[in-house]
Amino acid sequence: MLYIVSTPIGNLKDITLRALETLKSVDVIAAEDTRHTKILLDACGITKPLTSFFEHNEDRKTQQLIGWLKEGKKIALVSDAGTPGISDPGYPLIRRAREEGIAIEVIPGVTALITALTASGLPA
Repeated sequence: MLYIVSTPIGNLKDITLRALETLKSVDVIAAEDTRHTKILLDACGITKPLTSFFEHNEDRKTQQLIGWLKEGKKIALVSDAGTPGISDPGYPLIRRAREEGIAIEVIPGVTALITALTASGLPA
């Protein structure tokens, strides 16, 4: 199972309970920047293996992660802030997982769009 996990866009306390549960339950976390993600995990008391997954290694890493997923590992894909695949690495892995019939679950979180719309005072 591949989990696409949204992370806070500013304040670490904005992480959702569902995101925390997911990050605690997976075998490995694929992160855009492992150093950045480690700060979040440490703040939340989560210790899981991290592997890097960013623009310059995503083709090679996609192969490795697909292999792990086929072995039955549960993997969470996270970006530095927000949702992976939205102006962040992730698209090749998500596309390949879909092609391979691997189950994908998206764990939503805080979005800048809704925050900006709410603060704008415009009717929504």
